Amino acid sequence: MTTSLETIKALRERTSAGVMDCKRALEEANGDLDKATEILSRMGIASAAKKSSRATGEGSIESYIHSGGRIGVLLEINCETDFVARTDDFKELAHDVAMQVAAMAPAFIDSDDIPEGETDVPQEAVLMQQPFIKDPSKTIQDLVNESIGKLGENIKVRRFTRFALGE
Repeated sequence: MTTSLETIKALRERTSAGVMDCKRALEEANGDLDKATEILSRMGIASAAKKSSRATGEGSIESYIHSGGRIGVLLEINCETDFVARTDDFKELAHDVAMQVAAMAPAFIDSDDIPEGETDVPQEAVLMQQPFIKDPSKTIQDLVNESIGKLGENIKVRRFTRFALGE
């Protein structure tokens, strides 16, 4: 089956995936955009799993001050190269995660960060398990995995500090 350039372009606009990935996904889905989007999502998750052991020595520090100036966040998010750290997609991810920290006040980044003695830690206390405030159908881990698939590098939230007046 040949895939039209318009269909590939539409899928690229929807997912930001590469041209060849879009073409392969559309061929596998027999031209169905929704199925192709789902295939690309699975490919992104698989890609994130493969890249998870790669070192993340670059990145950025994102600051977010909520309107009114009563809540602020400093967040360190890392990637593999400074080239990716300067992209708009990476900057948007950093901003979204910092905004999530301001809104949801997580105590830990990942479940691995929970101290051994603590057993009754709610899911909301772990940043990577929280539903994303802009799209509750995704978790923060899903958001990071999508960015890994899109940008082609391992990405890790390293640390954050949340400040709130009166706390």
